[in-house]
Amino acid sequence: MTLSTRGDFAGSSLQIAAMTQAMPRKSGLRLASYNVRKALGLDRRRDPARTLDVVAGLEADVIALQEADLRLGRRPSAFDAEEIARRTGLVPLPLGGTDVSLGWHGNAILARPGIKVGETRRIDLPGTEPRGAVLTHLETTQGGLILVGTHLGLLRRDRARQTRALQEALKQMPDAPAVILGDFNEWRAVGGLAPLDRDFHLLAPGRSYHAARPIAHLDRFALSKGVTASNAGVRQDLLSRKASDHLPIWADIALPPGGLHQD
Repeated sequence: MTLSTRGDFAGSSLQIAAMTQAMPRKSGLRLASYNVRKALGLDRRRDPARTLDVVAGLEADVIALQEADLRLGRRPSAFDAEEIARRTGLVPLPLGGTDVSLGWHGNAILARPGIKVGETRRIDLPGTEPRGAVLTHLETTQGGLILVGTHLGLLRRDRARQTRALQEALKQMPDAPAVILGDFNEWRAVGGLAPLDRDFHLLAPGRSYHAARPIAHLDRFALSKGVTASNAGVRQDLLSRKASDHLPIWADIALPPGGLHQD
């Protein structure tokens, strides 16, 4: 699949990848992101098993989830950790703010058991609504990678503040390639994501919202310099079109040799 800047956002720095239904063979480290809507499908049924079957079909090495926890009380997880492992082969990283939460502000990260997990952080993001992110330093087969999973705000001015806050958090981490991924809630090519332009390039694998009739590239990746994507797409099939109001996105990436940033 060829990545290009053509399409709805022609002339911008945003890369667009074509939507795909069939999952191709992995050609690198596969990252994915999925707003799971607390396992509530478009048929109004809360079905964690169905959502996890969509996750399993992505064959991702690492996936960031948004809306993985319920909103009320202690924000209990919408998923059982043992069922996650059984259905997907992935393990939730220990990011929760409580003993019943899978993530932070609904953000969670699942990874293959062979991937080593270093420092992790929970980040509160500024803005009108309560928003956050989770950050982790992973040791993969390609080397070290800092991964940030997030769900940005609905207002453009908030997204600009939030992306700046994420960059400040990354400055406090060891120097390593970084990927920010999640539901960016941005309808334009760049808009509130403009603060990322200096150090990242944006990748939109395709229209991921609304699942019933995809018209917007809300779910994206931001890749630091030297990180490249050989393949990317949106998972669209009967199951994923029903399991959430977002479709999951994925990308096969390669890290720069030696973990160094490259211009």
